[in-house]
Amino acid sequence: MKTIDIHAHWYPVEWLRLMEQDAERFGGKLQRTPKGYSIATPLLTNAFTDEFVDLDRRLAGMDRTGVDVQLLSLTTPMVYWAPAPFGLALAQCFNDAASAAHLKHPKRLFGAAMLPMQAPELALKELERAAKLPGMRGMYLATNVNGTELDDKSFWPIYAKCEEMRWPVFLHPVDTIGRDRTQRFYLRNLLGNPYDTGVAAAHLIFGGVLDAFPRLEVNLPHAGGTLPGVIGRLDHGARVRPELAHMKQPPSAYLRRFTYDTIGHDDRINLNLVRLVGADRVVLGTDYCFDMGLAAPVETVNRLDLTPAERDQILGRNAAHLLGLG
Repeated sequence: MKTIDIHAHWYPVEWLRLMEQDAERFGGKLQRTPKGYSIATPLLTNAFTDEFVDLDRRLAGMDRTGVDVQLLSLTTPMVYWAPAPFGLALAQCFNDAASAAHLKHPKRLFGAAMLPMQAPELALKELERAAKLPGMRGMYLATNVNGTELDDKSFWPIYAKCEEMRWPVFLHPVDTIGRDRTQRFYLRNLLGNPYDTGVAAAHLIFGGVLDAFPRLEVNLPHAGGTLPGVIGRLDHGARVRPELAHMKQPPSAYLRRFTYDTIGHDDRINLNLVRLVGADRVVLGTDYCFDMGLAAPVETVNRLDLTPAERDQILGRNAAHLLGLG
């Protein structure tokens, strides 16, 4: 059984080169730093080391942490900040590079496609193109697209195509909720990320996306963010609030429509998640290789009070099924 990490971030050299060449025309900037790189767009910034870029260092890191396979994904600032043509170019650059990385390391690296969701028509075309690239196994999507929530009808053709192709959708926060109150203490990540995931999941539930696409698989990062912890409150609201009178079943009935990664940072949280949604709906994630990720992902799972079968499911079997890896 292979250990599969579905939450691992990568910045291809080609993508960085494109940012360096053209991003300043649109308010973005990429700079080399003593520790690696810094990247900035009008609203979003990020900093990362060379380990996020260099594939040899990545493979060594995977070996060190006991990970056999990674699903490569692009993180902050993604591509939605850019005008649609440049966003498409950035998305295509990442997707082509991820496919090339897979061809170079076919047993170890796969890709989650990035799409220019700020232009849904272009996103759908790029989804269809990326699906033909070797090694691409899902779609990566922020928890909102420039403030547009994920139940917006303009995104539904993309969900329909993912459902048709049996491609999972992997969510990740980028521009998080509560910007005005989360500037200090790194709260934009510590609280903003899980809160934004919970908001996105609620929109998918209450906005009818999961009903419209019953076979669509959606993965929630960071152990589901706030969704598992507030599911009782959502159920109560669905019973008593007129805004939710359209709901035909309680929100908790949708818990198993999502899969969840293991980045809960607390054994009690992770074990409660497994008991709440089932071991078959939890997959290994690391947030590689941010400091807010898991340095010992396999140990994180092995510490939990699980059966051997449950442990195998979480470490690799669930992800293999999700990604169509056999």
